[in-house]
Order: sequence, then C-alpha cells, then structure tokens
Amino acid sequence: MFTGLIEGPGEVINVLKKPSGMEITIKGSNVAEKVEIGGSIAVNGVCLTVTSFSKNTFTADVMFETIKRSGLKRLKTGEKVNLEKSVTLSTFLGGHLVMGDVDCEAEILSIISKGIAKIYIFHLEEKDKKYMQYIVEKGRITIDGASLTVIDVNDEKRTFSVSLIPHTIENIILGGKKSGDFVNVETDLFGKYVEKILKFSEYEKEQNRKSKITPEFLRENGF
Repeated sequence: MFTGLIEGPGEVINVLKKPSGMEITIKGSNVAEKVEIGGSIAVNGVCLTVTSFSKNTFTADVMFETIKRSGLKRLKTGEKVNLEKSVTLSTFLGGHLVMGDVDCEAEILSIISKGIAKIYIFHLEEKDKKYMQYIVEKGRITIDGASLTVIDVNDEKRTFSVSLIPHTIENIILGGKKSGDFVNVETDLFGKYVEKILKFSEYEKEQNRKSKITPEFLRENGF
C-alpha cells in the first residue's frame, strides 16, 4: 500500500522483454537505498516486487496483466519514473490510500496554464469507460503514482482534469509530459468496495426472488 506522495525520481537503465513478461531495472538513489528483496516499490503507480538490487538500483519483474493495463510497456532506457516505497505503520499519510494496482491508462488531451497552475485534461478510451464512475469532482485519483485532486469530470466525454502547482510540476513526471502522452490511472478504492457491496446485495435479493423458500414462506410454515 502507498500514499501517492512521490519520494523521488528514478531512471530506467534497462528494459528486458521476456516470453513471460518484462524485467526492468531502475536507478533512483532516494528510494533504492531503502530496498530489500521482496519489498514493494510503486513505479509510476504500479506496485512491483524487488527481485534484486545494488547500491542505488533495483530490478523487478512485470507480469502480463500489468503490461496490459499500464504504461510500463512503453518504458524506454533513460526515461524518468516516479518512485514510492510501500508504507509502514509509522508512515505519514499525506496523500490517500493507494494500492498500486493500476486500472487503465489515460491520454493527456490538453494542458492549460491558469495563473501559477497548469490544468491537465485526460481522456479514457471507450473500453475503460467503466472507471469513470469512480472519478468524482474533488475526489482523489492517482496519476503515475501521484495522489492528485480531481477538479472537473465529464462522464459523457470520458474526461477529467487535475491542477498542478509549480512545486508538483517540478517533482513528478507528469510535469514533463505533453498532449498525446499517456499516464497510469488508479481510481479511488472505496468507490469500488461500495459498488461491490451494492451489487452483491442486489444479487442476494435476486436469488431470494428465484427461490421458493422466502422469509414469508418460512413464517407461514412455523419457522
């Protein structure tokens, strides 16, 4: 689990494609100094397990499910990435609870300067429209691992936007991206749980309607 507060930048120094997936090696002194075998690090918001490390680098495997959903498949040697080590019970929770399980990618439609800030407008593909239900105005969203606030949502167009101040622009990789680039998106976990609970409740009601053994039947027969 993570907070969406980026600890530092990393640099991709090797990308190895395998029949079973990918293996990536990343250099990043702030985070790499703290790693251990089996530890979890969020790379652009994707939770990866450290399989080996040296003084200031670590290597991790990437499975097909992650490749399909995230932009890690686009990584190239020399590219910058956001890094965050998993939280502990003593970690300051300054962002929001982030699982490191990316839902999908979003394309940057446009970047608009407004005062000291820049507004980034994103678009989801048709196949990913179901995730719009978890994106709400003034709610939290994770973009490439960074916890950000949603400022506007258009469900019909499948777009949403966030606003970045100069400090954020300088410290996360989104600040260096342009229109047409893609980002990893993880929507808020709590909305997914609420949806599951409601769906399961409706499922149970439907099963009860199909069954002849109802609460009324049991009462009428002395139970």
